[in-house]
Amino acid sequence: MVKTTRTTEVSDSIVVGIDPATAYDAVSDVTQMGRWSPENTGAVVAEPGRPAYPGMTFVGANRRGPMRWRTECTVTVAERPHRFAFRVCRWGLWKPLLPVAVATWEYRFDAVAEGTRITEVWYDDRVHWPDTPALWFDRVATGKRGFAEFQKGNIRRTLDRLKSELEAAG
Repeated sequence: MVKTTRTTEVSDSIVVGIDPATAYDAVSDVTQMGRWSPENTGAVVAEPGRPAYPGMTFVGANRRGPMRWRTECTVTVAERPHRFAFRVCRWGLWKPLLPVAVATWEYRFDAVAEGTRITEVWYDDRVHWPDTPALWFDRVATGKRGFAEFQKGNIRRTLDRLKSELEAAG
């Protein structure tokens, strides 16, 4: 493993006025993520309507400005109503063909007096990338100093949109 000094994990939380199971069900339905994420535009699962389970794969569609790409992801944790996580395993412009360790996304759902604290965590899985090429790539790809800084903003926007929609529906 390459020793890195860059930030490889960021997270943020928001309290939503709904129960943890409802919050979990919304987030773990990956076909709906495009409604909240500033970058993901949706996902395709092999068995629509089936609850997420460890080992389930899906293809996510993404965009950043004019750039469009697809990722194949594998659910690593599906513990309703507490925790949901998936790992991005493949990347491609039209089809996710290139095997890569890109990131892991995790969502935690904790009951609080006001409803549910949803925590979204991004882990940089590019552990074998040396700092200099990774930081250069990050600046080109995001316009920020690094993916951690970029994802912090994406997480905040996702959580704010999720809260707004789930509370309006509840």
